[in-house]
Amino acid sequence: MKVAVVGAGIVGCAIAHALLDEGHEVLILDKEGPGFGPSRGNAGWIAHTDILPIASPKILRQVPKFLLDPLGPLAIRPAYFPKLLPWLLRFVLAARPEAYERSIQGIGALQQRALPAWLARAKSAGLESHIHRKGGLYAFTDAGAFAEAHAIARRQAEFGIRVEMVGPAELRQFEPALKDKFVGAAFHPDTAHISDPLQLTLAMFETALARGATFEKAAITSISAGERPALIGSDGFQRVVDRAVVAAGAWSKPLASGLGDAVPLDTERGYNVSFPGVTGLTTRPVGFEGHGFVVTPLESGLRIGGAVEFGGLEAAPNHARTKILYDKASRFVEGLPAFDSGTLWMGFRPSMPDSLPVIGAASRNPHVVYAFGHGHYGMTQSTVTADLVAALVAGRAPAIDLTPFSPRRF
Repeated sequence: MKVAVVGAGIVGCAIAHALLDEGHEVLILDKEGPGFGPSRGNAGWIAHTDILPIASPKILRQVPKFLLDPLGPLAIRPAYFPKLLPWLLRFVLAARPEAYERSIQGIGALQQRALPAWLARAKSAGLESHIHRKGGLYAFTDAGAFAEAHAIARRQAEFGIRVEMVGPAELRQFEPALKDKFVGAAFHPDTAHISDPLQLTLAMFETALARGATFEKAAITSISAGERPALIGSDGFQRVVDRAVVAAGAWSKPLASGLGDAVPLDTERGYNVSFPGVTGLTTRPVGFEGHGFVVTPLESGLRIGGAVEFGGLEAAPNHARTKILYDKASRFVEGLPAFDSGTLWMGFRPSMPDSLPVIGAASRNPHVVYAFGHGHYGMTQSTVTADLVAALVAGRAPAIDLTPFSPRRF
């Protein structure tokens, strides 16, 4: 069939490959080009070890404290609060114990397949050099939080995720640049990180074109409900295909709405600072639990990123938040370069209240499939999502139950 994929981020590019595997004619459409969204500047982890949704009973207790700090790890711009309120109400509902447990099961089903799917895709596309398997660390400064991590490790083991709890001395052996401020860490030996998010996304895009996919630059504004979906864009653009996939990340909501699905998609604005050419400071990715940031040793340079800000798609970046991330990192990591030598970035994570992506057919047209809303895990879950989408397009039963990811679950 002829299949259009709306979105040329890492999710869209991975889907293009999965569809090409099955012999389809693939057209990739994007309003800018490959890797212009969060695929350009994410932290670069294949973080398949993370199984806990953001919405949880614990986070609800912490939200008031976060909101009192406009530069803290979670912030809402006051002018955006009224627009965000419906999303926040869904977030509160998703934090109830039963809903929280359902989200864990849904996330875990994706995460336990994420790394094998990535390794298979990297091998088939000739991109294995982009994947680095050196493990990942989550370092703790709070003894109570470190104790709680042992229980989380037991939940991770239910999904086949390996974790080793290490003390301060062993942590310093792993990463000598870390200062003596930690009570311990969770080490995930199977965690992988990538050479550079943008370079990998571009490589996925280019290898898809080499395999026969085509690309057109177009801002798709609507998709018809006809037997053969018509993708409509500005300036009279129109393409009619046999199947369509919406993988436009934070910009997917209007397309889903036009197809009868009022999904509560919003955006978490993530910030980072990267230091080109700075390598060797850490060996593997390190997350700093309770402090809202991570450090990743990309081949292109060191990246410090994190934080969650709700402010929509239009407001200008507030890089005072990025400076806060850097200042925190400087308290924990020796030898950081000067902040002013870094490159600043802000991007839009497509976020659902329950931390589960939307994967499934549109209400008004079963020939349109959704694949968006991956939040912090677009890079991680892109290839496993692609395999699920390919099954839906072909009319096969997917490898896992997609009920938790239904666009109509709300």
